[in-house]
Amino acid sequence: MANGTLFLLVGLLLGVSVFGSKMSGRFGFPALLIFLGVGMLAGSDGLGGISFDDPHLAQRVGSFSLVFILFAGALDTRWKEVRPVLGPGVLLATLGVFLTALLVGGFAFLFLGFAPLEGLLLGAIVSSTDAAAVFSVLRSRGVGLRGGLKPLLELESGSNDPMAAFLTAALVSLLGAETLSWPRFALWALGQMPLGALAGFLLGRAALVILNRVRLDHEGLYPVLTSSLALVTFGAAESLGGNGFLGVYVMGLVLGNGRFLHERSLTRFHDGLGWLMQIVMFLILGLLVFPSRLPAVAPQGLLLTGFLLFVARPAAVFACLVRGAWGFREKVLLSWAGLRGAVPIVLATFPFTAGHPRSDLIFHLVFFVVLLSVFLQGSTLMPLARRLGLDEPSEPRPRYPLELDRTGHSSDETREIEVVPGSRAEGRRVAELGLPREVLILLVRRGESFLVPRGDTALRAGDALLVLADPAVLDRVEEGLTEAEEDPPT
Repeated sequence: MANGTLFLLVGLLLGVSVFGSKMSGRFGFPALLIFLGVGMLAGSDGLGGISFDDPHLAQRVGSFSLVFILFAGALDTRWKEVRPVLGPGVLLATLGVFLTALLVGGFAFLFLGFAPLEGLLLGAIVSSTDAAAVFSVLRSRGVGLRGGLKPLLELESGSNDPMAAFLTAALVSLLGAETLSWPRFALWALGQMPLGALAGFLLGRAALVILNRVRLDHEGLYPVLTSSLALVTFGAAESLGGNGFLGVYVMGLVLGNGRFLHERSLTRFHDGLGWLMQIVMFLILGLLVFPSRLPAVAPQGLLLTGFLLFVARPAAVFACLVRGAWGFREKVLLSWAGLRGAVPIVLATFPFTAGHPRSDLIFHLVFFVVLLSVFLQGSTLMPLARRLGLDEPSEPRPRYPLELDRTGHSSDETREIEVVPGSRAEGRRVAELGLPREVLILLVRRGESFLVPRGDTALRAGDALLVLADPAVLDRVEEGLTEAEEDPPT
């Protein structure tokens, strides 16, 4: 293929995927279906006729993409939101994944004709959920979830991929090993998660120091630096015998909840890079699959999907949340919100690279399960949340016409402070707030409008102030403005 044709084709595939994602919002299913569909149409069985049958390359591209997808998701995860649900989230991401893999493996052995270890491998591959798939459905309809459901789903889906990858790699090793040293295997297995988490934490702390102390001459080099830190974290964790995916997620979580230079611009960059990696990964996986082989696995795929959706996932959720404040309705919704996504398809390439004789069957079976899961759960999740009374209007994050980012020349940052009903700020003019001289109110958001504040601007309950100051000063100002007013102004 000539260079011009190749560049034209890649550009068209990316463009069609981006514009096709708008259809997902209109019809209420995740964008990944569009990306996979474009890849399948462009493949050897589709209209494009592109011949691609290299699972080794697909696995490398998938693993490379997952590093940046996990890093982008962790970088934008707020610790104060996930901290209240940390316990159940970690349980679902570890024990929940293990129980799902065990139950699906037993079902595959008893009813689908798989050998015991093969069945467990299939269960491990489909055991993780996809956060992007869940929240693309919610955002498309402007609907959120009540209480701690959203952060719990976000934490579980963002952190359960490492456990699924670990189980898959372990079972592939077991299937391919003619002789196996069980003590050595147990030592490797027990060290995967702790070493990965430790490497991610230490490199996350180091990344904060590097970003705040290194003064680069060009701002455009900072995204290159953070990308290199994500890749180094994955490589270091894997080299030490840990789980690289968990290492990257922990590193992004530590970095995203600290303060560093160019924080906003870097977060936006990695959000865009994460989307690019998702599209590239889905296109490659769509090219790898042969749609003509899907009907042959449809009977097994229907049985496996039904068991996964109606038995394995609910059993894992109810077992992990047997204690705590989660009611029956919340557990039902959490069970149905476990959409499968890109990670199971990437993990399904592992048997290919290991030379497993039934790797083609496993890959196409997993692909069928993911497609059916996304279609069924994606199209019915919101009606179920509404029927259970667990939905609520989603308030989009406001976009200010003025936005400042931290640089090396100043430690000041911006923060949104809401005027709470009954607080000291309600009903007062800006000049009457008694703010320190180093504090500047940049804008006042009132509903969907923005006001340039003046000394005589009267504040109302529900207003949001965009305030610029040093972080320590901002903490004191926020505490003073939101405290209850004993003698309201007349």
